[in-house]
Amino acid sequence: MKIVYMGTPEFAVPSLEALYNDEQIEIEAVVTQPDRKSGRGQQVHYSDVKKKALALNLNVMQSENVNQDDFIKKLKDIEPDFIVVVAFGQKLSAELLEIPEYGCINLHASLLPEYRGSSPIHRAIIDGKKLTGNTTMYMDEGWDEGDIIYQQQVQIKDNETVGELHDKLAEQGADLLVKTLKDIVAGKAPRIPQNDPEATFAYKIDKSLGRINWKQSAEDIHNLIRGVNPWPGAYTELNGDRIKIWKSSVSEHKDSNFMPGTIIRANQSDGILVQTADGVLSLEKLQLPGGKRLDVDDFLNGHQLEENNKFEIN
Repeated sequence: MKIVYMGTPEFAVPSLEALYNDEQIEIEAVVTQPDRKSGRGQQVHYSDVKKKALALNLNVMQSENVNQDDFIKKLKDIEPDFIVVVAFGQKLSAELLEIPEYGCINLHASLLPEYRGSSPIHRAIIDGKKLTGNTTMYMDEGWDEGDIIYQQQVQIKDNETVGELHDKLAEQGADLLVKTLKDIVAGKAPRIPQNDPEATFAYKIDKSLGRINWKQSAEDIHNLIRGVNPWPGAYTELNGDRIKIWKSSVSEHKDSNFMPGTIIRANQSDGILVQTADGVLSLEKLQLPGGKRLDVDDFLNGHQLEENNKFEIN
C-alpha cells in the first residue's frame, strides 16, 4: 500500500519507523512542518520527523499550509492509498481528506472522545488519571472528531512523568497504527462513531501552566509537577528567585497549622516539606536559575532554606 505520512514532533517518529519497516507499506512522501529558527543564533532546526525521514532517505515535503491548491495537486499526483497523520499540527481540508482511496487515518494519544486536542498526554497526568491510551480514527474536518477504528489502553504509573508516558504511548501507538492500516485494507476494521457529549478537550499548553499554585492540594500539585516534566517544567518563586521543581511526592506529614506555600521543614532528615491547601508536599528534585537539577539532599547541602518562609502565591 502507498502512503503519505504527515507528522512533526518526536511522538510521530516511532510510527514513521514502524511504517517504513513494514514490507507491505511504501512511504511515498513524508510531510512535516517547515523548518523553524530558534535560539540566540536563530539557527534553523528541522522537525524530529524530518530528521528521521532524511536518515531513511525518504522524500520530504514541507508547507505552511498543506491545503493550498498547489500542494494538494502534489498529493493527488502521488495517488496514495492512505494519508497517515500523527501529531502533524495542521488541520486538513475536506478536499485533502478525499484524496486517498482508504481515507486519512490519525493516531491520537488519548482514549477518544476524552482529551481531543493538542496536549492529551500532559492533561491525563495533570488530571491524575490512572488510565489513558491511543486511538486510531478516520479523520474528518473536526479536531479529533472522526470515527474510531481501534483503541489501546495504557496504565499510568503513580510517579510517571509526561515524558515517560509520551515515549510509551508513541511506541505502542506505532504498532496499533500498522495494524489499523492492514485491517482497513483487509476489510475487517471497525468504524465506531464518537460519543460527542462525552468529549473533553486538551488545549495547547504554554510555559505558564507550570506555575505552582500552593492553594491547590498536595496531590494536585504533585500531578502538575509530573505532568509538565520535561516541558514546560513546574516552578515556584522564593525571595525573587524562580525555583523549578522536577520531582515531588505527597508527604504523610499532617501538620496543617501553616498557610499554603509555607516551608515547614528544610533539613537532611525531613527533606523539604511545603504546606498546601490540603496536605504536605515533599520536594525531591529542584533547580535554581542557572544551576543543575539537584536531588533534595544535594540541594540542601549547598542552599539554605529557612523554615516558615513562604513560596510566593499568585
